[in-house]
Amino acid sequence: MLMRPAELEAIRRGEVDLAFRRWDRPRVKVGTRMRTAVGLVEVVSVDRVPLSALRAEDARRSGATSLAALKAALSTYADRPVYRVGLAYAGADPRETLRETLPGPEETAEILAGLDRLDAASTIGPWTRDTLRIIDANPEVRAPELAARLGRPTAEFKRDVRKLKERGLTESLAIGYRLSPRGEAVLDHVDGPRERAPRRDGTPLPRTIGAPATRALRAVDVHSLEAASRWTRSDLAALHGVGPIALDQLEAALTAAGLGYAPG
Repeated sequence: MLMRPAELEAIRRGEVDLAFRRWDRPRVKVGTRMRTAVGLVEVVSVDRVPLSALRAEDARRSGATSLAALKAALSTYADRPVYRVGLAYAGADPRETLRETLPGPEETAEILAGLDRLDAASTIGPWTRDTLRIIDANPEVRAPELAARLGRPTAEFKRDVRKLKERGLTESLAIGYRLSPRGEAVLDHVDGPRERAPRRDGTPLPRTIGAPATRALRAVDVHSLEAASRWTRSDLAALHGVGPIALDQLEAALTAAGLGYAPG
């Protein structure tokens, strides 16, 4: 179930708790917890409703500007029924906690055994350690560049990185990846400790702002929300590549972190 970044932020803030979709059949089940850019979103209800039964309150709770706007958004695929989906923010993605958890010897052995199973099931042969190594050596580098260095199609490379992310070993950044502290510990167990550039302080920029905005911010040494909070909105807006949508997404992330743009 796809949701726009602004919709997800509103769900996280508790301002939106409904979504309406035209489906030929229900595409989600009650109790499903979806991993999103803002954390977990839980499906608490799924009901088929006639379009004529929708009211202004439904529009407000779904984030639409009006009942007319909600109905207009549902005008596509008019031959399909309307489903009313109840949603609730269910907290941070548990992978975030897992990434910060350093494994002991027994758990490290279990993680490596899991990686061995992934390697054994792969049609291209062992890939897990090489993928961890290339991300470790090239943090914040775009997936297509990393995939090319390994001679792999980008889509397949990204799919496999997601498998490592499920195990808490990697983190997806606004551009590229980096190993999590957990991933670094596992790779150090395999290869021995290595010198790494210090991890950047602060909260990473949200992925929802997009690559052009991320590149523009990095160019002026803004790599975290804390660094962004030292800029006014108007000053950031003057950077090529930082548009209104990116600024709104950045502001939402700042607010969630208890920060804001500098006054100006």
